[in-house]
Amino acid sequence: MKKTLFLFTLILMSCSGEKSEAPPNIVFILADDLGYADLSSYGSSFINTPYLDQMAEEGVKLTSYYAAQPVCSASRAAILTGSYPNRIGIHNAWGPKWKSGINYDELTLAEMLKNNGYKTGIFGKWHLGSVEKYFPTRQGFDEFYGILYSNDMWRFHPEYPDSYPEDLLLYQNETPIQELIDQSDLTKNITDESIKFIEENKNNPFFLYVPHPQPHVPLFASSDFNGKTGEGLYADVITEIDYSVGRIIDALEKNNLSDNTIVVFTSDNGPWLSYGDHAGSSGIYREGKGTTWEGGVRVPCIVKYPKKLNHRVIDEPVMGIDWLPTFADITNSHISENKIDGKNIWPLLSGNTKKTPHEKLLFYYRVNELHSIRMGDWKMQFPRKYRSLNGKDGGKDGMPVKYEMNPVEANELYNLINDPEEKLNVYYKYPEIAKQMQELADQARFELGDKLTGVEGTENREIGK
Repeated sequence: MKKTLFLFTLILMSCSGEKSEAPPNIVFILADDLGYADLSSYGSSFINTPYLDQMAEEGVKLTSYYAAQPVCSASRAAILTGSYPNRIGIHNAWGPKWKSGINYDELTLAEMLKNNGYKTGIFGKWHLGSVEKYFPTRQGFDEFYGILYSNDMWRFHPEYPDSYPEDLLLYQNETPIQELIDQSDLTKNITDESIKFIEENKNNPFFLYVPHPQPHVPLFASSDFNGKTGEGLYADVITEIDYSVGRIIDALEKNNLSDNTIVVFTSDNGPWLSYGDHAGSSGIYREGKGTTWEGGVRVPCIVKYPKKLNHRVIDEPVMGIDWLPTFADITNSHISENKIDGKNIWPLLSGNTKKTPHEKLLFYYRVNELHSIRMGDWKMQFPRKYRSLNGKDGGKDGMPVKYEMNPVEANELYNLINDPEEKLNVYYKYPEIAKQMQELADQARFELGDKLTGVEGTENREIGK
């Protein structure tokens, strides 16, 4: 039915003689474990990122953009489905032996755009299914080059090498082409493949998804960048990712595609702080990856679209769940009939409104545990345990230190405008705000459940099995 309707629309447009506007290309670049303060445009004092800085100067810089969860697989599922990952049964970071994937009943971003005539390619880390029936080429992508799960899930893991006996394989579509022993050229090769995809599809609309495996540990930089900054390997890795972004933008410009291409750059979650000098920085924000304090979920996000977007800085809260409905609106694509959680943020990006479309943003973690909620300027943290270094230095040279577990004993409330570091709990000072947020949390638990309070959700859907 949807296909017939789409063809009928094309016929009507042809008969009317109107020339329709060319749909925009979409390039979505996702770093892995990049911290909020790891770019010079977001406050880094020692990592220079000129290409991303130029993107931020020319496009839209989001300063309250959130990953949906502070962990790999769940965060990526949110981007590709427009849903909170726990709504669709996805939690945590999946290992090589994980047999599940995104349910075929869900419509992925790649499938949505492919249904609308786009060519689709993913070059980098998938991490949403390592069995063949859940490969990216079975979830809407025409092409795949990269790895199926995180780059540390291999037999050289610094702490648990026996946990990953399988080889870390590099795939071309559905065929493994190489065991990765040295990952030094992976960022460069992913960029090469991305540029090749752009050149091969310059005459038709395309969706290019570039989820870099870096700067997730183990860190690797090519010979052109290893030691280049003099600020350590982590800075070298970020500098190479920045250069990769520059190469992709240059390819768009050389093929006269830049003006009508949306380029997004962001991260899947905050920095893995236990790795110390091999980890990024969350800046002023509290904690990092693996927590729903601001440092674990607030990440850089830059959007460039010369044809439609002017430079602006937006501090309204938005999330990774918002890309699918936003791209659906921009490209006139059909979204899923399933309920999703994302909102169309195009009016906010384009300056037609100054307010987020979200009444609230939910921060679940682990297996369906509601840890936090944001409403406007306010953030509420719910009772649970969270990991922290508690002031200790992180590890050295790729060997992490152990986290300690801290309790949140009772509800805590923070004003993120006055207290972005989440240091001053004002729960008892603002009882009406606390009551309102508690009601929103109860509504979320009714819909999606909450293992921490023993509530079963009424709207959760099954993971693909």
